Amino acid sequence: MSTGDLGVETRTRSAVITARAAASFDPVGRSVATARGFVRDTLQGWGFADIIDDAVVLTSELVTNAVVHAGTTADVSCLRTEDAVRIEVADRYPEREIPLQQSPRSMGSPDREGGRGLQLCAALATRWGVEYTPTHKEVWFQLDLPDRPIGTRSAGPALPVDLLPVADGRIRVAVVQIDRSGAVTSWNEDAEAVFGYPTEQVTGKQLTDFAAWPHTPGTGTGIAEALQLSRWEGSYGIRGADGRVIPVYASHLRVRDNDGEPSTLCLMVRDHERAILQSPQRGPAPDAAGNQDAQGTDPFDAFIGTPAPDDLDGLLQRTVERARDMLDGDAAFLLLATDDETELEVRASTGLPSVRQRFARVPVEAGTGRYGSARMPAVHEDLATVPGAAPLLNGTGMRSVVTVPLKVEGRLTGSLGVAAEAPGRYANEEALRLQFAADRIALAVESARLGELERLRRGSLSFLVEASDLLAGTLDRDQTLALMAQMTVPTLAAWCAVYTIADQSSDPYLSYVLHEDEERIDGLKALLSRIDPPDPVPTPGARIWNAPSEAAHQAALRSSMRSLGLGEPTRLGGGIGTTLATASAVGGETVVLPLVARNRVIGMLTLGKPSDEHFRQEILELAEDLSRRAALALDNARLYSERMAISQSLQRSLLPPGLPRVPGVEVDVIYRAAGEGNEVGGDFYDLFPIRDGAYGFAIGDVCGTGPEAAAVTGLARHALRLLAREGFGGPAVLERLNAAILDEGARSRFLTLLYGELWPQEDGSAILKIVCAGHPLPLRLRQDGTVEPYADPQPLLGVMEDLELYEQTVTLDPGDVLLCVTDGVTERREGTRMLGDDGLVDVLTTCTGLTAGAVAARIMRAVERFATDAPSDDMAILAMRVPEPHSN
Repeated sequence: MSTGDLGVETRTRSAVITARAAASFDPVGRSVATARGFVRDTLQGWGFADIIDDAVVLTSELVTNAVVHAGTTADVSCLRTEDAVRIEVADRYPEREIPLQQSPRSMGSPDREGGRGLQLCAALATRWGVEYTPTHKEVWFQLDLPDRPIGTRSAGPALPVDLLPVADGRIRVAVVQIDRSGAVTSWNEDAEAVFGYPTEQVTGKQLTDFAAWPHTPGTGTGIAEALQLSRWEGSYGIRGADGRVIPVYASHLRVRDNDGEPSTLCLMVRDHERAILQSPQRGPAPDAAGNQDAQGTDPFDAFIGTPAPDDLDGLLQRTVERARDMLDGDAAFLLLATDDETELEVRASTGLPSVRQRFARVPVEAGTGRYGSARMPAVHEDLATVPGAAPLLNGTGMRSVVTVPLKVEGRLTGSLGVAAEAPGRYANEEALRLQFAADRIALAVESARLGELERLRRGSLSFLVEASDLLAGTLDRDQTLALMAQMTVPTLAAWCAVYTIADQSSDPYLSYVLHEDEERIDGLKALLSRIDPPDPVPTPGARIWNAPSEAAHQAALRSSMRSLGLGEPTRLGGGIGTTLATASAVGGETVVLPLVARNRVIGMLTLGKPSDEHFRQEILELAEDLSRRAALALDNARLYSERMAISQSLQRSLLPPGLPRVPGVEVDVIYRAAGEGNEVGGDFYDLFPIRDGAYGFAIGDVCGTGPEAAAVTGLARHALRLLAREGFGGPAVLERLNAAILDEGARSRFLTLLYGELWPQEDGSAILKIVCAGHPLPLRLRQDGTVEPYADPQPLLGVMEDLELYEQTVTLDPGDVLLCVTDGVTERREGTRMLGDDGLVDVLTTCTGLTAGAVAARIMRAVERFATDAPSDDMAILAMRVPEPHSN
């Protein structure tokens, strides 16, 4: 039963089986390469070289689906009939279905890690299908054999005459033989005719004296090296006797004579006659109508396949898979060079533990000589004899490897390598093939890398701008620490720890820990608390810190041994599950970046990855930029906190230590200083005992707000207490305070002040003597609800030297309230409206019968509700009430 365009069959056609070969492969990664070798050897033995490449590619994909993705044993069978070869790949996971009734697009993207096998079957196989049993699922494909006479190695279709290659009337094939040293030993007549040199003139001379090399685009191999290869084919030039360079197409074959002496046989034709020597292209032959032009195929598309992935990671992954298949390897890897070309970073691999290797870095110049540099092709026939030659392959079981550079305009951009588990798998011929492929894809890879880098840099700039805004938006130290961690996790790292250093003599202190999984935070904090912090090295840039992963692995080992009854309990609590989870969380690469501000190390920003993961170089550069901004923000927060503590301590010293209890009089005060962080401003108040039965009180307003006004506030409050206790009356106290303010010179500020002395009386009333120096007049609230000013206005302080002030004596009857405020209360504004004296009187009228505290609170609530904006001036409210006799 066929499914139309898909070319899928679920029932095989009857055919006579003339040969059969079968093998089973365990569900391990190396089985894929073994299966490819099995199919290659089987078809080679049957003499079907023409279909080997397609059969190997399809087998590789189907066995990968079975042993890697399905995780089951793969059974591979090769069946030969009279006119075709059928290969069957069965796995033991029948639930995995194939979409037979949908369009080919539904099979998924060809860029995916899995799922390409069916698309390749549809593209390369003559027929293919699927068969299900209760225990197996079998995918099979059939490749028809070319129709050719016995003994024919390869054949092409019959073509019309006008499509045949063009050649000169007499075709000349120059045959040149080169000895071990590269000297010409044989030069036939056609060589004399083509190049113009007689045999005796060139015999014994080096071929390199005549060759114009290279003319093969993309190869980094010189002619001397090409002559040492077992086979080579391509274009270059020969300088003729007339001095002109003659383009030729050549085929080289390395041979040895009966005595074992090697030499190279070179067959050459003029380049426009290359069809005479050129090997036929692999893949589908052009049809008779000439609809497919093999010469017009893009070499990049031929290697990568179409459609090519449109992202860098997909392109790199496709590249390593194609390179592995091209050289029939067990593993392949591709590394990209950093901008300074000093290191290579692993970006894609297949057949290797990719999670462990991804973004790992190796130096470009790993040693002396050609094979110690990634800038030159290198072949290692047996890595066991040269330990450390390929650090990336340590512990992977790979024995032989070939690596070639990726270059664009002479600049190293990366390195491509293919490895095999068997020694001696690769020689110079494979290096040349791989180099040819690398040169074909180098420009596309570099273009994709630059595109990714540009996108990453745009994202980095946006990230740094946002980070700077967030860090600049707070001066709170703890909030700054939290922001630093939250900006790095999970954007830059899986976990973050911030160490802070109070001063140069202090040890680093673990101040903040964050993990992308909140359940891991406690375990991570416990681990980091038990190991020594990183050294506070001021050197810029990220440095590796192995202590967390080593400590976590040791703790996990101890926990495992404890669970088996083989050791003491681990110091990290939470059981083996928590310990193993913590070890996994910090098992990857950990880096430390110094937090340097104002030429001092104030802490360290530690970033970590989970098990076996590495940081990309671009991420480390972004983290370094962030650490510089975060360090300055953290130091600013520290300085602000220190100065705020000093400022608040000084400001608190300007406030009265407490209000004394005045017998027979209720007193309450509400104070609000304008400005963030200010506890004291230009407004002030005080209430203090002068002598037995007498109390002094004051409420004043210094011009301005903030620390400068607070300095005059301190002078005024302390001077009032001192002078009053020396026995001076109200006018004398204010006159001496006026002189002290003027003595401050340029630092002086004018001051409005209401000062009075209070004498509670035995009959329940209170006598007050008041001097009002430029201050808003005190208001008296009587029991009947009437409100009236309680003093006369007099000149303010700090302006004139000679003041003549006087005091007024008044009596507060039981139930009366005396309200004293600063102008921050009466001048409260909302647009063009102002509370004013009348507004204050209206509010006070409603306070009849309230206690002093309730009166002050109602006044403040009315002031706050009068406008929506925060107050711009300091405010002080002093309320005194003589209670009625029944309220005592």
